[in-house]
Amino acid sequence: MTDGMFTIFLVDDDAGVLKALSRLLRAKGYEVRPFASAEEFLEGHDSAVAGCAVFDVAMPRLDGLALQQIFTASGNQRPVIFLTGKGDIPKSVRAIKAGAIDFLTKPVRDKNFLDAIARAEEVDARTRQTSADLAAIQAKITTLTPREREVLTHVIAGRLNKQIAGDLGTVEKTIKVHRGRMMEKLGVHTVVDLVRLAEKAGIAAHGK
Repeated sequence: MTDGMFTIFLVDDDAGVLKALSRLLRAKGYEVRPFASAEEFLEGHDSAVAGCAVFDVAMPRLDGLALQQIFTASGNQRPVIFLTGKGDIPKSVRAIKAGAIDFLTKPVRDKNFLDAIARAEEVDARTRQTSADLAAIQAKITTLTPREREVLTHVIAGRLNKQIAGDLGTVEKTIKVHRGRMMEKLGVHTVVDLVRLAEKAGIAAHGK
């Protein structure tokens, strides 16, 4: 059971499938948003909502795999599960390589479907937590002065205060002050923690 915050975006041109899967998911406590076509989904999808997407492979105009390509190209990291009426190994391989959680053949067993949904829920939670962590790091970095940011790149390059002072044309005492304020603003206490934070934020060391 969920707390009702996880939403399943169902995309299938078969009204019967949408109705049956929606009933199953709602009975398990999930929020469901059904769409009869890929175009409807692209218009009505809300990336801010925690959840996963379930795409039918064979749909008119825009099929599930094409929809996945458009969806991910737009920057969405939402987990995707595919449903197909035929066991198509090449298509399933393409889907999984493109990041799909699972590729299930209709008529799908309730347990298999719900297991895939549960995996998607775990992936979505990890992805959103990672995004939140990165946003928090970026917010801290924006509080640094240009000089503190410069000192940061030298510190993660393994430079000592004296060396940094020489590079920046100042005195070691001044570098110590900048370094201390920079570490405090970023909430780290060791160079190792600073290096890890910089890697997550994509900040390159000085000289690299």
